[in-house]
Amino acid sequence: MTTWATVTLLLATLTVGMIAGIFAAFALSVMRGLARTSDATFVEVMRRINVEIINPWFVFCFLGGAIFTLLALFFTVRGYPVGAPGRGSVGWIIAGLVLYGLSLGVTFLVNVPLNAALAAADPADPTAARKPFEKRWVQFNIIRTLTAVASFVCLAWALHIDGA
Repeated sequence: MTTWATVTLLLATLTVGMIAGIFAAFALSVMRGLARTSDATFVEVMRRINVEIINPWFVFCFLGGAIFTLLALFFTVRGYPVGAPGRGSVGWIIAGLVLYGLSLGVTFLVNVPLNAALAAADPADPTAARKPFEKRWVQFNIIRTLTAVASFVCLAWALHIDGA
C-alpha cells in the first residue's frame, strides 16, 4: 500500500473501532445498568450522557471513521491500477465503508431523534419520557453496534491483506 493509503486505513480502523467500542459499551453495560434504575434516574442520566458525548474526541472518531475510510479507499484505488496486488483490500474497505455508513444511518435516523425527544420531554413525567425511548433506543443501538463492529473487522482485514 502507499503511505497515504496505509495511514488513512489505520486511522479509519482506529476510529471505527473506537466508535464500535463505545456502542458496545452501551449495549453490554451502560443500558443494562440504567435499565435497573428509576425512571427519573434513567432520564436524567441519559440526558446528561447525550450532552456530554458531543465533545471533540467523540466527534473526531465518529465522523473520522467515515472520512478516513473514504480517504483510504481513494488512496488505495488511486495508488494501484486494476489487478495490482495492492488493490486486494478495496473490497474490504468498501464493505467497511458501507457497514459504517449503516451504523451512521441508524444513529442519525433513529438514535439521535430519540435523544432529542428525550431531551424535549416533560421533566415532571420521567415515566412518560422513558417509555417510548428505552426499548427502541436499545434495539437500534444493538444494530449500530453490530454494523460498526463488522465495519471494524472489514477494515482490520483490509490492513491484514496488504500487510500493513
